[in-house]
Amino acid sequence: MSIRIVPDKNQPSAAIEIPLEKPLPDYDLHELEQPTPRDVDAILVSQGFRDIVDDARGVLTELLSGTSLEVAQFTGAICPGDDETFRPGLWIVLRDKNSAQGRELSADARTRISAVAEELVKRLQLA
Repeated sequence: MSIRIVPDKNQPSAAIEIPLEKPLPDYDLHELEQPTPRDVDAILVSQGFRDIVDDARGVLTELLSGTSLEVAQFTGAICPGDDETFRPGLWIVLRDKNSAQGRELSADARTRISAVAEELVKRLQLA
């Protein structure tokens, strides 16, 4: 699973991109690799994908409870795959609400964000 975490410059937040790399039959998501971004759009609006977003939001809420991290954005994403293909994925922006605007995330907050992303993938069995 290729989780990509990109801390924002001069902001206490980071974007997490989690491409769905294996079929998820419980969500009726079978053919994930698509030749064009437009083909991924059909997956992003499917009931199965909406269900995984809902489940992910619930898990994420639990994982962030008691931390200084909060969800700033949560949506579906079109992720570039290998060999000029595209996949659906999750796009999450987490913010450290205790950090001042204009300051980047601390090393500790970056570590927590990475751990949250890995645990989210594990609990949803995305890898």
